[in-house]
Amino acid sequence: MAAIWIFSFLLLGTAVLAVAVGGWLFLKRPLAVLAWGTRRSLAASGLKKITVPTAIGPQTAFVGGAGPLLVLIHGAGDHAGTWAAAAKDLVKDHTLLIPDLAGHGESAPPTGPVEAAQVYAGLEAVLASQAQGRPVTLVGNSLGAWMAMVLARRQPELVARVIAVNGGPLPGSSTHVRLLPANRQEARETMAQLRDASSRPIPDYVLDDLVRTAKNGPLARFAATALSMGAWLLTEEQLRELGQPVRLVWGVADQLMPLDYAQRMLAVLPDAKLLPVERCGHVPQMEAPARFRAALRAALAD
Repeated sequence: MAAIWIFSFLLLGTAVLAVAVGGWLFLKRPLAVLAWGTRRSLAASGLKKITVPTAIGPQTAFVGGAGPLLVLIHGAGDHAGTWAAAAKDLVKDHTLLIPDLAGHGESAPPTGPVEAAQVYAGLEAVLASQAQGRPVTLVGNSLGAWMAMVLARRQPELVARVIAVNGGPLPGSSTHVRLLPANRQEARETMAQLRDASSRPIPDYVLDDLVRTAKNGPLARFAATALSMGAWLLTEEQLRELGQPVRLVWGVADQLMPLDYAQRMLAVLPDAKLLPVERCGHVPQMEAPARFRAALRAALAD
């Protein structure tokens, strides 16, 4: 009987420890907890994690579903889990390919600066491994939209259409938004500029984690190569030559890539339409998932 009580006490102690550790992680590393949860959600939606060997190191992606291939490409500093809410809906009638861009999530390189050339090379390799020569639809947020349009120009036979979500390849995004905040107040200002004023405020412990990851996270590693990014931008004349249809799904509250940035692309792309998403900002798939899914469905059906 004593052994049973001792065993029960140990189980209770283990459970208490797990709760304590979980609580600490939630308060001190909320972004890691969010990443873990959203990536688990991708798996729960039926997507399988794969690893693709490439010249820049192994690249991670999630694949699953049935139907036409749809590639979802996240932004700088983010990872595949950002598409978790959208994937639950889209996987019903699409085969989804959701990569971690180079230097992000679980994709190489794990340390050091991340060049735009590496991001492009990793994306190109992952796409080639899964598309098998069939033209696909690319949905990209921020940096993902930039790379999607570069890919559409460089490899037009691989891309049937592009859906750009608050991002693109033109120079001229806002320079007053601090993407690498140094303290809680700067982080609060940054999030206010990236999100709609009506959205739920970001808790202080999350803002503190944003400051912590700003020092050496994937966004900082990508920003460290800013001087070499110009070679990967496109001009308005180059956009005029883009043959694929482009749909611009845009969170209208975004101050980093404001609506006039989308309108600049709209003015020169041969086949483009703007689908504004009200009351959300730079990452609508996370901030307003229901409204984003409706706009994305409209873009896919167009």
